[in-house]
Amino acid sequence: MLLGVLLALGLATAMGSDLRAVTPDDSEGAALVDRLRDGGLVLYFRHADTTDMACDSTYRIGERDGQRNISPHGEEQSRGIGATMADLGIPLADPILAGPVYRARDTAELAFGAERVEIVDGLLADDYAGGRLRWVLDEHRRLMNQQPLSGLNQVLVGHRTPAIMVLGPAVGGRIFPEGAALVLQPQDGTLPEILGILLFAPYAGDGFHRC
Repeated sequence: MLLGVLLALGLATAMGSDLRAVTPDDSEGAALVDRLRDGGLVLYFRHADTTDMACDSTYRIGERDGQRNISPHGEEQSRGIGATMADLGIPLADPILAGPVYRARDTAELAFGAERVEIVDGLLADDYAGGRLRWVLDEHRRLMNQQPLSGLNQVLVGHRTPAIMVLGPAVGGRIFPEGAALVLQPQDGTLPEILGILLFAPYAGDGFHRC
């Protein structure tokens, strides 16, 4: 797995280092919302808050008890994401795509409604991918850089580490908290451009679990 991580990071494009998570109330966040209202972008969400929840133990897809799940606040945060985006008038393509690990799946279904969500293995967490890590990262790249239908934005709900592996250190460290979304502009033949990081709903802690 380490080899796969190093290969992925080697392929990543170095982006700017001045990224920070902002809210729609900030001037920078408001500008991102205006861009989103025009459509044509991809929103890659990290799953919602997992503060004080047990760490992953079994790493089996479909086994909730062995996974780190979103917290009660994470459930509230997820609903807040969907409500805020609807209030802001951000047009979204269907289906919403989410990974099968429950913290990503639950975030998407609580935010946007289970009937709008499609679960895809391409948005797996890296430590659930096993021997499929290279394929999972290729799928992240493809989905992040896939142009949505005209006037709409594509929502992806996944995990932090694959985003770092694909997009590089610009989204590493403490840049990309739980419940935040990378706002991505698809680009032909290369990685998407990172326009910013949006927090549509507040979170209880600092947005980083202890696992």
